Amino acid sequence: MVAKARRPIVCGAVRVGFVVRKNIAFVPTQSFNTPRGTVLVSTPEATAIDLVGYHDHVGGLDQVATILGELAENIDPEKLVAAAETAPVPWAQRLGYLMDQAGADDRTGPLKAYVRNHARSIAVLLPAAPHKNAVRDDDWRLAVNVAVESEL
Repeated sequence: MVAKARRPIVCGAVRVGFVVRKNIAFVPTQSFNTPRGTVLVSTPEATAIDLVGYHDHVGGLDQVATILGELAENIDPEKLVAAAETAPVPWAQRLGYLMDQAGADDRTGPLKAYVRNHARSIAVLLPAAPHKNAVRDDDWRLAVNVAVESEL
């Protein structure tokens, strides 16, 4: 993710695409050691938020649910709220619902309180899908208009 638009990098069969993230400077990061030095990567909590926000870049909500199932054990509930504050509230609504579906509902309490205080309207789980007859999840103020299946 980058702050400004950038062309993809192509090196042989490897293609690196960049996604522009507004307010990227405020996204929580951590240092990660590599053989060539340290790099900054997003925290597990910020990664979870970005996965939900950019679900179309990672293969859809089913893929997001699968990744969240594996990532959940590394997520700190309090830090999750701090990461959610850097993104639109509907992302937090979707993330909370998907984490509950992935069996990580023990880590969503503070996020649920954040959503209750900040969500002013009902969000849609998948905005591109029809939502006329969507089931409503009152805990997350979310219209669940698609079935999400994790591969775990």
